[in-house]
Formats: sequence, C-alpha cells, structure tokens
Amino acid sequence: MKLEDLGYNEKLERFRVENNLSNYEIGRVTAQHKERYIVRTINDEFDAEITGNLRFSAKDSEDFPAVGDWVTLVTYDKNFVIINNVLPRKSIIKRQAAGEYSGIQVIAANIDYAFIIQAVDRDFNINRLERYLTICYAARVIPIIIMSKIDLIGDRKISELSNSIMKRIKNVRVILLSNNTKTGYDTLTATIERGKTYCMLGSSGVGKSTLLNNLSGKKAMRTDKVSQSTKKGKHVTSHRELFILDNGGILIDNPGMREVGIADTSWGLDTTFDIIARYANKCKYKDCSHIHEAGCAVKEAVEKGEVDRASYANYLKMSKENAHFKSTVAEKKKKEKELGKIIKNYKKTMKRNKL
Repeated sequence: MKLEDLGYNEKLERFRVENNLSNYEIGRVTAQHKERYIVRTINDEFDAEITGNLRFSAKDSEDFPAVGDWVTLVTYDKNFVIINNVLPRKSIIKRQAAGEYSGIQVIAANIDYAFIIQAVDRDFNINRLERYLTICYAARVIPIIIMSKIDLIGDRKISELSNSIMKRIKNVRVILLSNNTKTGYDTLTATIERGKTYCMLGSSGVGKSTLLNNLSGKKAMRTDKVSQSTKKGKHVTSHRELFILDNGGILIDNPGMREVGIADTSWGLDTTFDIIARYANKCKYKDCSHIHEAGCAVKEAVEKGEVDRASYANYLKMSKENAHFKSTVAEKKKKEKELGKIIKNYKKTMKRNKL
C-alpha cells in the first residue's frame, strides 16, 4: 500500500517538507474511540494517543484529531504510536454538538464527497436534507443525495419524492438505491473515484452500514433492523470509521444523527438557499432579516411563488439558529478572555506579594 491509496497528495507532502516533519511517519486516522485513535500507515495499523503538548495547546474540539485526518507519528512500541501533529485539513464537516449551544462536533476531515442518505419509507424529510446540504457546503464538500430502500415503496411514490426534491433542491445529484435488490449500485459505484474520500451522513436505520457492507463486499459493520413499533433506527454504528473499498475509494461511516445543528455556516446557507440569496441582494436594506422589512425582495418572491414557501420557512429557522450560535460563541469567547485577564492579574498580584 502507498500513502496515495489512503488519499495522500502533493500538497500535504509539500507542507510536511516545508515544516521539517519529514523525519516523522505519516498516517491517517481511521477510527476514534473517545481519546483513543486507530491510525493507518503504509505498513500497518496502530493504536494511538495524542501528545500532552497537543492536548494542552488545543483551544477547542476542532484542534483534536478526527477520522480522516492526516497526522505525524512518533513510534512508542510495535503496536502503539503517539500523534504529535495534525496536518492541514482541506475540509472538515462539523455540526453543533448535540445539547450544547456553542460546542462543535467534528464529523470527519479531508472529505471530497458526502453521501446524504435518507430512507424513503420512513425517514424522508426535505428540511433535514437542506440541513445536511448546509453543513456540506460550509465545508466545501460536494453532496450526493441517496434515497435508500426504494424497494419498500411503489414507483408512483418514488416519483413524487423525486419531484419534491427537484422542486426545492437544485444541482445536486440524486441516486435511488435499494440495499436488497441492489438497484442503483452500478450508478453509485461509478461515482466513487480511487483515492477520493466519501462520508456517509444520515439518521439511524437508513441503511448506511448495509451500504458499506455491500460496497466493501464483506461485513465491515454490524447491521440491525428498524424497530417496527417506533419506526426508528437503532444506533448500530457506535463510532466513526474509515474503510478502503476494493475499487480504491475511501468511505467513512458515521453513527446516525438525530440532530443536525448547524454551526457558523453563513456560506453553507447561502449556497443551499442560493435562490433566496440572489433575491436578498435586491432587498432595500443590506441587513434585511427577510421577515418584516418593507422593500424585502425575498418576501415579495415568496408571495409571487418564485421562492418555495416551505424552503423559505426552513431558511428563516436555520438563519436564526446560525445567528444564535454565533452570538453564543462570541459571548463564550468574551467570558474566556475576561477570565484570562483575571487569572493574569491574580498571578501578577501574587508575584508582587512575594517580593
């Protein structure tokens, strides 16, 4: 195996040389279990931890290694290594941490494409699709929508769902798929390129693990049935993990997400709701909220039917959420800065008292 088989490229190698890291071994994080990692190198796979210095210098969760990251390593013994550097990421998919107002959860790093998977029989939700698209666009990751379990509904229903997607979501590829009949697998396999990294996003029970098993040709991840009483999927996948497929593609599986909180994704919102962004440029006021202002081109377009009303409502909800997240993060940073000043002044006082 070569590093290129794991997605390594010339840009990463150039950074490694320019920053005097050539003496360290290079690896890619393939799994994470809390503060323990699995790292794949050219020769083998190792258990790993981060250095104390890396842990101390980390300002937030984004500074820690994530699945998909390229890292430099110090060998500890034949089965264990220490991560001492995280190389620059070309992309990072993240969301607002569940249950937190200002926390970030990194989903995966160095992703080229994201498979947004929804099960047509129970999980279909365009509002949620727009949320996934937003976090993908914010990361500069190309999204591909996969509608799974099409064998469980009729052709008429499939056509209705496809049309509803095309009405609200433009310029995103949609693949119809069945894990049972293998319908759509030829199309999906043809989209997976050697050396490119793909990340699966979706709720529990939509068929992510089964999809991975079918693509890899082996039982890479355990699967389970959807509960017949709640119609909800079970969290079979408990951690993020990177797999290399037989055709050379690289696929990351993720636990199902019940919440898709967006975090500081202004670019992602404008790209997902590009038609609203275009009308927003015509508004009378630059800081128009598109809710109650006179001369709002967006509201006018909604009334004329030029902007989908449901999409507009979802845009307003996500914009408000994004603004709240930004203000919460700003408040948190302000408090941390004030606390830092208090500690600094306290240390100065203690030093003077000793003198």
